[in-house]
Amino acid sequence: MHKKTLSVALAVTVVTVTAAALTVTPGVSVATPDTVATPNTLRWGPCSEKADSPRLECSTLEVPLDYRNPGGRQIEIAISRLASEDPSQRRGVLLTNPGGPGITGLGYPAVLAASKLPQEVLDSYDVIGFDPRGTGRSAPVTCDLTLAQRNRGNLPPYAHNAADVARQAGSARTIAEQCATSKTASMLPHTTTANTARDMDSIREALGEPKLSYLGGSYGSYLGAVYTTLFPGRSDRVVLDSNLGPGGYDVTAMRLLARGLEDRFPDFAAFAAAHPEYGLGTTVRQVTAKFFELAKRLDAKPVRGIDGTLFRGLTFDRLYSDASMPSVAEMWQALDKDRPLPPDTPPSMEDMENSMAARFYVICGDSRWPETVREYQRDVAVDRLKYPMLGGSSAGIGPCAFWPDERGEPPVRIGDRGPSNVLMVQNERDPGTPLAGARELRRAFGKRATMVTADQGGHGVYPFGVNTCANDAVTAFLTTGQRPSQDLACAAEPSK
Repeated sequence: MHKKTLSVALAVTVVTVTAAALTVTPGVSVATPDTVATPNTLRWGPCSEKADSPRLECSTLEVPLDYRNPGGRQIEIAISRLASEDPSQRRGVLLTNPGGPGITGLGYPAVLAASKLPQEVLDSYDVIGFDPRGTGRSAPVTCDLTLAQRNRGNLPPYAHNAADVARQAGSARTIAEQCATSKTASMLPHTTTANTARDMDSIREALGEPKLSYLGGSYGSYLGAVYTTLFPGRSDRVVLDSNLGPGGYDVTAMRLLARGLEDRFPDFAAFAAAHPEYGLGTTVRQVTAKFFELAKRLDAKPVRGIDGTLFRGLTFDRLYSDASMPSVAEMWQALDKDRPLPPDTPPSMEDMENSMAARFYVICGDSRWPETVREYQRDVAVDRLKYPMLGGSSAGIGPCAFWPDERGEPPVRIGDRGPSNVLMVQNERDPGTPLAGARELRRAFGKRATMVTADQGGHGVYPFGVNTCANDAVTAFLTTGQRPSQDLACAAEPSK
């Protein structure tokens, strides 16, 4: 996964902050082969906004808005292709997703090629990208979010008590109502992970491929898990990186972000302690104490527009990558001394309306969230004590609490039925998709999956991480089909 992409994703997820039984029409199966879209004749052309990647081609595909009514309203999905340059080695297509939800994926094949995706993988596949429904060029949705709402982000303000949760409920309800009354509100019941997975199968069919290999990270791990559950016979080699639990981005995953920061933070504290020039402390304990000191001070009086919630969110966001640790330390130093902040702190949310709206559509539409203020007050009280760094935010109340009741189907249940063709890869200290959630998904897959864990921190393993043991395992699987014979733990390796 691309670190810049991840940072944008977390800005959507966290900054100033970064889903259960549904009803389904009896007797209607939305995963059967006869409900996929009739394939278009794909017409490939240049991707105009990717002039620096001339090999990347783009096209569009019409798919049903509602797969239970394949002849009804159609929406357009934007797709891209980075074709194999060695037809003799080509074995199929590798569909990719960089995470989200709410993140575009059209340019992701070019990002992978320009980074560290091995040549043997690029030769083995046409690498396919797409903007998931509701996002970017694929029938984009809106919640008419104001700039102030965008700047508040997706993580609720840090709640210090029950009254803070109750106060935030009004803002959460307002956003839910804006989504439900927007010009794209008709897409609410249909902008789900399950339907995005069905779009993936429509892409497979339009490409004329009998099976689909897949590489997806973060939220893309859940999207891939749903695809291979709905279409086990059509999935070939499935790589899931930085894994959500089997419930996807539900209330459990949101609350787990707080544990993710607690898992990851010691890596940063060790870095800061080893660099006394930042003035944040010379021991892990001192740097940890500085976190709580700054958060409390900024809760009481923001500095240069950064309050306690935004401070926590920015710290969390930028610990997705080891490379961002210096910028985190610089931000802390600037806030501590009331000096100018590093560039892009906080990042601009000017162009994030669609990303934030699409995220709400998916996470609120995928599953049921608690619907009473009292439940969130209880969860905040628990998590604020259990995970004090972020628990007061990640357990807080958001728009999903007030989402319209209409749902098209129940959540997809990830299980162990299907071919043994899934390779999970996971950092041990991942803030956004903690190891605890990945282990739950691994248990749900049973014999279908093998998991490789890397003794390193951050979000994203393949192909951008430094752990050659983990990277080589994924490359071998994609190119030869061979996985480790059992779950594999890769030892820490030095940064390059």
